[in-house]
Amino acid sequence: MQSDLVVLGGGPGGYAAAFLAADEGMQVTIVEADPRLGGTCLLRGCIPSKALLHVAKVISEAEELTEDWGVQFQPPKIDIDKVRARKEKVISTLSGGLANLAKRRNVTLIRAKGVFENSTTLRLEGEHESIPEERQLTFKHCILATGSVPAMPPNFAIGSDRVMDSTGALELQDIPESLLVVGGGYIGLEMGSVYANLGSKVSVVELADGLLMGADRDLVKPLQKRLEALFEKRIYLNTKVGSMAEVDQQVEVTFEGPGKYGHERFDRVLVSVGRRPVSRELGLENTQVQLDQRGFAVVNKQQWTHDPHILAIGDVAGEPMLAHKASHEGRLAVEALLGEAVSFDKAAIPAVVFTDPEIAWAGLTEEEAKKTGKAVEIETYPWAASGRAQALGRTDGLTKLLVDPETHRVLGCGIVGSGAGELIAEAVLAIEMGCEVRDITESIHPHPTLSETLMFAGEVHFGTATEIYKPKRH
Repeated sequence: MQSDLVVLGGGPGGYAAAFLAADEGMQVTIVEADPRLGGTCLLRGCIPSKALLHVAKVISEAEELTEDWGVQFQPPKIDIDKVRARKEKVISTLSGGLANLAKRRNVTLIRAKGVFENSTTLRLEGEHESIPEERQLTFKHCILATGSVPAMPPNFAIGSDRVMDSTGALELQDIPESLLVVGGGYIGLEMGSVYANLGSKVSVVELADGLLMGADRDLVKPLQKRLEALFEKRIYLNTKVGSMAEVDQQVEVTFEGPGKYGHERFDRVLVSVGRRPVSRELGLENTQVQLDQRGFAVVNKQQWTHDPHILAIGDVAGEPMLAHKASHEGRLAVEALLGEAVSFDKAAIPAVVFTDPEIAWAGLTEEEAKKTGKAVEIETYPWAASGRAQALGRTDGLTKLLVDPETHRVLGCGIVGSGAGELIAEAVLAIEMGCEVRDITESIHPHPTLSETLMFAGEVHFGTATEIYKPKRH
């Protein structure tokens, strides 16, 4: 069996590349070991977690209405089977849609694990009926889009299903009375929020001295304050997990830190300490593809590896491990194959943490500016001055702009607050287009909305903000 282009992996980067290549007239084959298309994002990540976070947010908002507005609701009754079924329906609907799109585009789909025998041949492993008898697939070019998997430190892999990674947590087998989240990154905090709102007693342990260490500290503060209330102050920083063991149908965990020392038992433990690229056991040693020390495929600005027949995109091609970055790289890789003068050179790749409140940022951050010595002017607008935030009862938000003091161009933006993930898109466009702050402030924003806070942050830069008093600089 032979194909012009083989895409190894059917995630958001892989199917984006395959569909564009097919639209451009190429003969395309997707090789995917999972029974369904969609990759980690759709099947075990972004989509199911956001579906569950939606449930958690509705529960939280109902409680806030009861406390703050006098609207009485009965305590929620959780039918865990229905919650799980609804989540699975979302996944199957989207995955089925992808399979239909592949069929309509005449993209061949082989359900198998692909292993490189050389730079132009894959060995197909598995038992699915789509695998050809010769169990080989030759190609002119291959796009490596194998993604990543949760990292599990050896000392936490105790052989118990009570110790979960993010995939296990999303299966929602039950609502444990107590849950320990190991790791204060975005995945652990998102899933911890879900389980806490569903009724679990959640604790978080983090080795570093803060949560979400890759995010701006000004953005993390409102979230941490809210999480401390949700988790009932069971957030332990600067604390190491020494060991785990299953004892009497619970997991006994030892702690070493100033906030918590000794041992405690939990019904379940979620280990969320990062992800690693899927680049081993793929036969890449039989090609010219080079991997760095962390296992990422080394690529250039057009996603080419060191092998003239193989490109790499998405999580396996390096950080940030984000689905939207993978999709963009997938399309760019196909354009590179077609000989177009393209280059992955983005000024802003947005990142969103879908907790409550959400955190989103794009472009230059304050910490990056300090490290590089880049001169910036930082303008912040507190949501307490926003009429819309006051109406929603969510005044804990903040919108922050980083501005070039000479050109007045917007270099970066950070937002914390309800719906921050939706709001950041305007900042991404402004940064990519090289907009000046005035381009934002002179664009009329609808009132009353949270989107106004970007315009208001720009007005702070000029000292013309109406709702807060910050005189113009001279």
